[in-house]
Amino acid sequence: MNHMKRRGFLGFGAATAGGTALNSLFPSWARSVSPGIAPTLPTLSGEEIALTIARAPWTVDGRTSHHTVAINGTIPGPLIRLKEGQRARLLVTNRLEEDTSIHWHGILLPFQMDGVPGVSFPGIRPGETFVYEFPVIQNGTYWYHSHSGLQEQLGHYAPIVIDPRDAEPAAYDREHVVVLSDFSFMHPHLIFKRLKQQAGVFNFQKQTLASLIAGKDQTFAERRDWDEMRMDPTDISDVTGAVLEFLVNGHGPRDNWTALFKPGERVRLRFINAAAQMNFNVRIPGLRLTVVQADGQNVRPVEVDEFQIGVAETYDIIVQPQEDKAYTIVSEAVDRSGMGRATLAPRPGMTGPVPLLRDRPLATMKDMGMDMSSMGHNMPGMDQGAMGQKMGVDAASMDHAAMGHSPPAGGMTPVPPGMAPPRQRGSDVMDMGSMEMSMRDPRNAPQVKMGPGVQTIAPMPMDRTGDPGQGLESVGHRVLVYKDLIALEPNTDLRSPTRTLEIRLTGNMERFIWGFDGRKFSENPPPYTFEKGERVRVTLVNDTMMAHPIHLHGHFFELAHGPQGYGPRKHTVNVLPGGKVSWDITAEAGDWAFHCHMMYHMHGGMFQVFSVRPLDGSNA
Repeated sequence: MNHMKRRGFLGFGAATAGGTALNSLFPSWARSVSPGIAPTLPTLSGEEIALTIARAPWTVDGRTSHHTVAINGTIPGPLIRLKEGQRARLLVTNRLEEDTSIHWHGILLPFQMDGVPGVSFPGIRPGETFVYEFPVIQNGTYWYHSHSGLQEQLGHYAPIVIDPRDAEPAAYDREHVVVLSDFSFMHPHLIFKRLKQQAGVFNFQKQTLASLIAGKDQTFAERRDWDEMRMDPTDISDVTGAVLEFLVNGHGPRDNWTALFKPGERVRLRFINAAAQMNFNVRIPGLRLTVVQADGQNVRPVEVDEFQIGVAETYDIIVQPQEDKAYTIVSEAVDRSGMGRATLAPRPGMTGPVPLLRDRPLATMKDMGMDMSSMGHNMPGMDQGAMGQKMGVDAASMDHAAMGHSPPAGGMTPVPPGMAPPRQRGSDVMDMGSMEMSMRDPRNAPQVKMGPGVQTIAPMPMDRTGDPGQGLESVGHRVLVYKDLIALEPNTDLRSPTRTLEIRLTGNMERFIWGFDGRKFSENPPPYTFEKGERVRVTLVNDTMMAHPIHLHGHFFELAHGPQGYGPRKHTVNVLPGGKVSWDITAEAGDWAFHCHMMYHMHGGMFQVFSVRPLDGSNA
């Protein structure tokens, strides 16, 4: 492959109407100038835009893959630049041997244009062209991607920037679009097959005998407890750097995609997590980051040193480097199994120091939905200071039948007031000193269909929107949390919710089964139903030990915190393990996909539909 076809990009510059922006049309500061990399990703704008989906070889750090899917021949696909108030018409032609689609992630549009096969349209057959057409009624940073099969992992994704009708509230001198993603030379269908065959198959960071002897992670007793539960505290991400390359604008760490600046300039970086599976921790050592937008929506500026970006989220930040030197843009995998790397520099060819990977995080009691610190009083036989970091439980009382092995015999133990009554020891009860609590008690989630797809039910889930994310609790600097986000403008609907809906995020990590309320989408569960225009408080509760970035199509929801009427508006929220998140929506007519945006979790069943009626626009 001609290496000059590999592209870094900056998302600002003039573009020919409906066509590719020529490099000469971009100012010098808007060009990626890494050696051997073409200056820009194609930028498309105008009233009518043509996109072609086809196979194309792609090279990452000198190694070429031939099973990739590209949009107009590039990975990521072309940056689409629109203007608030225009009407978009996008002609998508499928040159693959299989069906494809494009979902316009975060874009408010008629549900028939949303691009989800089997939900909002039939998909795009091989050789066909589908025309998406909708008014552009918003502005901000978004992206687009396939909703067919596992094509996202193959390269079928790209950025969108919608310029506001009026002036931007956050001033800046130049901007760069930074698309983070993961890529594998192993075909995604094989990845999924291996995940089904063996839990933790890609986790190469498991605890060793040496680390146990050294007492680095856990004691022998704690390790034994986790083993008896068939759970691994190092299993933070199903698919890891063992088989993933972490890219910035389609380039691997050795490619060193570079964005330019002049000292003293305010530089806007539009971060998009277009990964199939990986959440990233983003920082630029030596620079403070001012967050001005989340999921395309303006927020009150908040200054941090690092932020965690879940799959499908976007964050716009502003940095103002004063020194004439290079800085490294670090996108570290949440499980610390690798990192993406790019450079922010005043001149071509410069590099900044690249930090080492930090120690991998370990799952804790809080990640099980069993954080004793939230109870506000001492529990007998428990070390309160250690509970947030170590297990220290009698795991022989887990539901071993659900995990594929036989339970031991046991008896009953008294229970403190307020805890679920114990059931027969060996079924689903954990003994912590003199306290027992159920890990699969259906009374804790009566809407959940119990079965092999439900490994645990969090007995004490807590609001974790004030937590920075796994592994970031003690990094020594300020990390963005959801509670830092406050909408810059008042919410568009200030009504209080008229009803509540709790949805449990369920799964079995051993069998790689995922779902909502214990049901996989392949089991044809009934959709969640809403009435057009109604105001609903939705609470997501994560009963699993992995984070899930949950995306609702066709809507923005307001997180239920902050000053009244200024809840941050998002389209995707990362629900930490053992945690819960509440948000309010105003239901828009249509059938809307609702799913975990980790592609392999969605493929494994964590997908549903929000069905909003009536469709004729009336409220009758």
